[in-house]
Amino acid sequence: MAKHYAHPEVLVSTDWLAEHLNDDSIRITECDEDVLLYEVGHIPGAQKLDWHADLNHQIIRDYVEREQFQEVLRARGIDESKTVIFYGDKNNWWAAYAFWVFQLFGFTNARILDGGRAKWEAEGRQMTTDRPSFPRTSYNAPARSDEQIRAFSEDALKQSRSGKPLLDVRSPQEFSGERTHMADYPQEGTLRGGHIPGARSVPWARAANADATFKSSPDLRAIYEREQGLSASDDVITYCRIGERSAHTWFVLKYLLGYPNVRNYDGSWTEWGNSVRAPIEVGA
Repeated sequence: MAKHYAHPEVLVSTDWLAEHLNDDSIRITECDEDVLLYEVGHIPGAQKLDWHADLNHQIIRDYVEREQFQEVLRARGIDESKTVIFYGDKNNWWAAYAFWVFQLFGFTNARILDGGRAKWEAEGRQMTTDRPSFPRTSYNAPARSDEQIRAFSEDALKQSRSGKPLLDVRSPQEFSGERTHMADYPQEGTLRGGHIPGARSVPWARAANADATFKSSPDLRAIYEREQGLSASDDVITYCRIGERSAHTWFVLKYLLGYPNVRNYDGSWTEWGNSVRAPIEVGA
């Protein structure tokens, strides 16, 4: 069934991937919140991408430098000629995050498996514990560009003061300040709860169906446009706790609904809630 997305080419179905498992022009990449899931079993031909070890700088809170990103891709047999198919657990939230980081480095030949790991497993499709290897590439990564799709605290503050759309995609309890993390997780990482003044609460998982696929364009427009009054001409900033859930909403707005001006504030509440004198609102 057609979902009428602005850019349907950024998604592949489980049927499509099952038919292309042996296609050397693709590189399947699993990126999970639970970094041990890959070892339990994964899609044949998939390689593990550890969001913490492979994408994040190990000393400062930022992403890897160009040389490190370049090595991550070279070692996995990836260059511009390969289409990277991302998938993962938890409705693809970390897969969307990895997709977003790849865009920071200008790597646009990427797709997301609609439904991710959950849908693939639910359909009883083949899983393996074999770890593939591919010939190294000589991929040369460009310098990372943060201007178009990444927001920083000063951008979020300007957005708040100007009344432009700020989407807080955390749980309602995090938004209100009742929690500083999701339920069933340690309440850690920030000293203050609440949300950025003027932010709107739109939990990220509302964009997903029960089978972890993305909702159709009409259903998404009902959430973001009819409920929240957004339009494609808006300058939108998304945020969560550390930027992964908000990368999922960023993907929905930018690619599925076609909003050209969407940025992900990856510093998110871990930065904002710990910043001296950062304005905070509490309550729903």
